[in-house]
Amino acid sequence: MQWQTLGSAPFLPPLYWRAALKRKITGSTLPEQGLRCQMRINPQDVAAYRNVCGFADSPILPATYPHILAFGLQMQLLTTKNFPFPLLGLIHLRNRIRLHRPLGAVSEVTVSVHVQNLRPHAKGATFEVVTTLEDSLGLLWEAESQMLCRGVKLEGEPAGDTLPSPTQVNELTRWKAPADIGRRYARVSGDYNPIHLSALTAKLFGFPQAIAHGLWNKAHTLAALGEHLPPANIEIVVEFKKPVRLPSEVTLLTRAPGASGEWLLKGAGDIEHMVGMWQPIA
Repeated sequence: MQWQTLGSAPFLPPLYWRAALKRKITGSTLPEQGLRCQMRINPQDVAAYRNVCGFADSPILPATYPHILAFGLQMQLLTTKNFPFPLLGLIHLRNRIRLHRPLGAVSEVTVSVHVQNLRPHAKGATFEVVTTLEDSLGLLWEAESQMLCRGVKLEGEPAGDTLPSPTQVNELTRWKAPADIGRRYARVSGDYNPIHLSALTAKLFGFPQAIAHGLWNKAHTLAALGEHLPPANIEIVVEFKKPVRLPSEVTLLTRAPGASGEWLLKGAGDIEHMVGMWQPIA
């Protein structure tokens, strides 16, 4: 793995332009390179993120906030010339985060991103975007986001590992996903993917309505689970099922929260939007 260290977080507008121009698959191997950057955490940015995602005020960062810190690095990596897939059109299938220590009193961190694990899938190929957060004491937080690129042809058998839907779950809470949440989340995350912004821009990519960001759904779920989740030594895995069309209402169902647990996010007509689980890090 070749690492490049950046002096500051990437400037996003030119990366969007680069993403918009690349529409073709140009290869079938992942680049052996990663990006790193030292970042300071801005309390105003964290407060705006909490507000959009439903997190209560706390001295500990939301477990999903490192995704926001890493977004620019991920964009830069996925729009380099030697990255083989177009960024627009990638589908986020699943996401796993591991919190090694509580995210309290964190002000300066090193964020690193790379890609790995290209595998055949029934609809194309999947790969993982790996993100880590380190402070002066070492590894704090890490994540793998599994992405699907349709239309890639790879040799081998498609993997079929999916999270089962939990049973014996009870309603914990419900919330509305308003029509403008894609735009509001874009402002705090930097993720201005057109499928999330409006019905008009979503239709350009084959969606009848705008859909909520998967990581907004996950963040709002963790905010709702709140005190049920341990602040550290925890692994949280989610699988994104049917997208949440905007506007709509969703219901969170969970089972016996404790050191480990499961949840299901449902929409109207029992549509399953997301399944998830948490457990101690093995």
